[in-house]
Amino acid sequence: MLTEAQRQIVTATVPLLETGGEALTTHFYKILLAEHPEVRPLFNQAHQASGTQPRALANGVLMYAKHIDRLEALGGLAAQIVNKHVALQIQPEHYGPVGACLLRAIREVLGAEIATDEVIAAWGAAYGQLADILIAAERARYDAAAAEPGGWRGGRLFRVSDKRRESDEITSFHLEPADGGAIVAFEPGQYIGLQLFVEGEEIRRTYSLSAAPNGRDYRISVKREPNGKASNFLHDQLQVGDTLTLFPPSGQFTLKPGDRPVVLISGGVGITPTLAMLDAALAQDRAVHFIHCARHAGVHAFGDTVDTLAAQHPRLQRFYCYDETLPGARLPHAVGRLDTQRLADWLPAGTRDVDAYFLGPKPFMREVRRSLLALGVPEDQIHHEFFGPAEAI
Repeated sequence: MLTEAQRQIVTATVPLLETGGEALTTHFYKILLAEHPEVRPLFNQAHQASGTQPRALANGVLMYAKHIDRLEALGGLAAQIVNKHVALQIQPEHYGPVGACLLRAIREVLGAEIATDEVIAAWGAAYGQLADILIAAERARYDAAAAEPGGWRGGRLFRVSDKRRESDEITSFHLEPADGGAIVAFEPGQYIGLQLFVEGEEIRRTYSLSAAPNGRDYRISVKREPNGKASNFLHDQLQVGDTLTLFPPSGQFTLKPGDRPVVLISGGVGITPTLAMLDAALAQDRAVHFIHCARHAGVHAFGDTVDTLAAQHPRLQRFYCYDETLPGARLPHAVGRLDTQRLADWLPAGTRDVDAYFLGPKPFMREVRRSLLALGVPEDQIHHEFFGPAEAI
């Protein structure tokens, strides 16, 4: 039970977290991954190396400390954490090692003069409170997923029923349940967790579901990353007929109900969740402006799919923007970056009362968000998702 005195101690550490939070969380991960190999599959080592995972954790710890007196102010951050935990199947037993290593890192980074026994006790109580909140929320989600028609708890074996090259970098995998049973529906925009074994090592990854729910199978579309252990395994090793373990769908980046025009903006492989959203929006007879940016035609996936839908649905307008053109390849609607003026030209005419969803590389997302706000799209109607740890944009 977190006492008032302990709340005050945690709040008092906020300035230290603002200046040294990343050093603290980097040290925390070093301890955790070295001494608790059982949790390694839950973490993407590329995100550790790039620093995005420590930065994301540092931000989460900081926000929790800042709002320890009113956790409701955390808003979507808690839901974002729960959704990612559910997709990776974080369990109550994982919280003990994480808490112990976090407290040890606080002591070792801040030093015994600052991280006194009183401070460590306060942070221990604060972590316990947060763990209890997350465990309860995750348990509710696991129970709900198991109770849904076609739902399940934990891992379920799926078979690759189709493997299809979509561009120079992206390949789609259609996954159907090995037991032949029904599968749970999902909200357009959600992702699914995979358990893979690569060279004897277990790794877990999440991938957006790139096709509308059909009750038969799931489709993920994976970009090959130059040093991506999971993506290269999927591209090179996983074949039709092979099996792998899936966890139930999760994620809060979903198409909201309504009748406003929908604007879907993607960069690169960020197109994947927008495809399911596109199908859903068209089924609701909503006007859709679909904007996709790619380096060039060779890496532009699903262009023919979107073109076909545009020919069938007059309320769908699509716009493609490439960094460069290739001889003899598809020509885009524009060449260069998606700047504010270009976005203004491609938004629905005469209104900024739209629901906008965007996903792509972080610099791209930062510019899109800035442009949407500058053009007058209401902030609460602007939605984005991250591949990997969430960071400020």
